[in-house]
Amino acid sequence: MKRSIQSKFLVGFLMIFGVFFLILYLWMTANVESSNRNTVKSQLYDLKNNSNSYIQQSFLTHHFTNDAIFLTQIAEELGTELRHATSSEVALYSLSGELIYTSKPALFVSLSEDLELALTGKTAYTLTRSDGKAMALFAYPVVVQGDKIGIVRFAKDFTPLYSQSAQMQSTIAWTALAVFAAAFLFSILLSRHITIPLSKLTKASTEVASGNLQVRIGVKQQDEVGKLAANFSRMIEKLREQFAIVEQERDRLDALNQHRKRFFDQVTHELKTPLTTIMGFADMIRMKGIRDPDLLDKGINHILNESKRLHEMVLELLEKSGAADTYDAVKIVDMARIIQDVCEAMTMKAKRYNKTISCRTPNEMLVYGKPDRLRQLVINLVDNAIKYAYAHTEIDVVAELGQGQGRLIVSNQGETIGDDHLKQIFEPYYRAGHDLAETASVGLGLYICKAIVDEHQGKINITSDNEQTEVDIYLPLTTGEKRG
Repeated sequence: MKRSIQSKFLVGFLMIFGVFFLILYLWMTANVESSNRNTVKSQLYDLKNNSNSYIQQSFLTHHFTNDAIFLTQIAEELGTELRHATSSEVALYSLSGELIYTSKPALFVSLSEDLELALTGKTAYTLTRSDGKAMALFAYPVVVQGDKIGIVRFAKDFTPLYSQSAQMQSTIAWTALAVFAAAFLFSILLSRHITIPLSKLTKASTEVASGNLQVRIGVKQQDEVGKLAANFSRMIEKLREQFAIVEQERDRLDALNQHRKRFFDQVTHELKTPLTTIMGFADMIRMKGIRDPDLLDKGINHILNESKRLHEMVLELLEKSGAADTYDAVKIVDMARIIQDVCEAMTMKAKRYNKTISCRTPNEMLVYGKPDRLRQLVINLVDNAIKYAYAHTEIDVVAELGQGQGRLIVSNQGETIGDDHLKQIFEPYYRAGHDLAETASVGLGLYICKAIVDEHQGKINITSDNEQTEVDIYLPLTTGEKRG
């Protein structure tokens, strides 16, 4: 079973605090015990010095020749005075270990280690602790003028010392425990402050991995975790944007494929129609054309017109497929001259549709490009204007010189193109759906125009409002034109 980060935090903190608390408690206990023992030793040896001085003074005052006998005679008196002087229970022993006097027999019943060591000429004590009491038995040999005359033994109560130490130790322990508990609680809160946002991020990442990009992360911290959550939210937002773009591109490709299918269906039909007409009239001319001049003239005109339609359609197909690359050499071209020639050539077609062309250009507008491609650009624009303009209206073609660039404007009066159509009008195979559109149009004219403008580092834009459609084209002028 996997543990969460929060449980690992808690277990780790608990172990660290537990170990440190145990070390602190043991260290404190050892130091308190050592301090108590030093205090006991110090007080006992002070007791020895004081009592020994008192005994020495008593013996020097009486000048007995046998101090051991004198000790036996004054044992009760000496013991009583020592008890009052030292505030401790006293017992006097002979050199053989016989009890001569005791102020409290119950305390001196047993022969403990301190008495045995005193009989051998050493100073010693025994500390006994039981039932919350601490009692020290302290014994040392009495020496008068270099001779041992007996043993003095004290029983001193150290219960207050150990009680006070125990109370202090308990206070320190509880204080340390409270500090550690507070630190542990703070650690829990800190771990939650870190792990809860991480849990939310984990859940959110799982949702994102499952494809849900609408997930929201409710983390508002102003720290590293908060920054991580904010970055994760921005990443999700970027993913949503990218997926939206992908969906738009997918829809665009689907629409493009539909346009392409309609295009090929239409091309198949349109190619079949002029070919059928050409073949039919050719066959009729072969059989009757010589004997029927009207049929001959009519058939030749139909064959010529259908051949032109077929030629235009084939050129558009080749243009789209890239097979019609003319490999024009790039050179300085007089765009004004091209515009004038195209407008003059297209005048007859405009008249056939009861329309006129107005052309205004400067004397010269030099651009750097491919002449045939630029001519095709102007032909497509003027041809489109003728196709979609109302009858008995004028197509306006204007060329202007600007700061480092030339401007070509082709405008006509016709059905307004909606904004939804304008957004897609430069896409291949797209037809805006005009009722006046020629049946042979396959939606490649403006696509080709944009490709030519882009090829010459220019810009093209179409606006349509109040039954007035205008195409604006900007082409960079050559260095020589900029000087002029």
